[in-house]
Amino acid sequence: MQRALSQVSRAVASKTALPVLANILLSTEEGRLRIAATNLEIGITTWISAAVEDEGKITVDARLLAEFVNTLPNAPVELSVEPSRSVLTVRSGRDKAGINGIDAEDFPVIPSLDGETDAFSASVDPQQLRDMIAHVEFAAATDDSRPVLAGVLTRFEENQLTLATCDGFRLAIRKGALSESLPERFETIVPARAMREMARLIGDATEPVQLAITQSRNQLLARIGETEFLSRLIEGMFPDVMQIVPKETATRVEVGREAFVNAVRRASYFARDNNDVVRIQVNPGEDELMPGTIEVSATAAERGNSQSFVDAAITGAKDQVAFNSRYLTDVLAVVRHGDIMLGLNGPNQAGMVRYANAEPDDSYTYVIMPMVTSG
Repeated sequence: MQRALSQVSRAVASKTALPVLANILLSTEEGRLRIAATNLEIGITTWISAAVEDEGKITVDARLLAEFVNTLPNAPVELSVEPSRSVLTVRSGRDKAGINGIDAEDFPVIPSLDGETDAFSASVDPQQLRDMIAHVEFAAATDDSRPVLAGVLTRFEENQLTLATCDGFRLAIRKGALSESLPERFETIVPARAMREMARLIGDATEPVQLAITQSRNQLLARIGETEFLSRLIEGMFPDVMQIVPKETATRVEVGREAFVNAVRRASYFARDNNDVVRIQVNPGEDELMPGTIEVSATAAERGNSQSFVDAAITGAKDQVAFNSRYLTDVLAVVRHGDIMLGLNGPNQAGMVRYANAEPDDSYTYVIMPMVTSG
């Protein structure tokens, strides 16, 4: 029960004018205990095995219930409700508590995944989905001035799932396979915050994740084992992300991830005092047998400067560009294995990051806009 309470508590409203949204719903359904919470943006429902003697339901303060249950010994927990007054009694061994609640009828209805009434449904490998979310969610906008940019474009087409984010300064696209091919294309925009919560819920799950859009087409549902996740959807038109991706690059750099990320981190310590500007200077080798080098540097007027050099395989002309250091370290944190490819088109054009040895339509593409600097 502790694990279930921990899961659903992430959907509890922290600040709300509706007291019931600070509560967790407990109800019996088909011989199981249903535990649910919602803040009207997301909802989480999970079911756990229980010996049900009498049907009942109630909502109680989520924090209080979780804190009390977390201190109980590893023993069966007995729950009972006094119908005459909304009180939940929690017993475990000689320990017990009576928690005042709110009638369950006041709790919002949380839709459940049902293939017969959902407008659209698909399934995907859980660990692939978790990895896909990690590769894109960080590039979504963090404010709601343009709501669609705070979301993740989620596109289902034939046997492929595409996730994309864009905050106006960078773009991340990740493609993955669906468990089954679909008869029609469907796309929607899911809040990035909701995607992060879904990735947490997936954890180490091994069974395929079932995804569905409600009949009203304004909510996403996901079934992850015995848990269901609900998120509202964002209305609007997402940018045509493929038009933003450079069709070709004048300079192609293949570099080891570890060496490059360490060089960028060293530069970032100085860059934070100069608008996070990190300069990348690409110098090809004198001939095909000589490795090229990348110079990663940053300067802060009052702090000093940093220069690091990394060997790299470089194809194309000498080049230089300035990027926001955070935008570089963000992507290098999720591109976790092997070498990476850095594609450049001069100081005033967007750069691109992919896994090395990838085809143009590779599963992951990250585009980053340059920073305009003087000198």
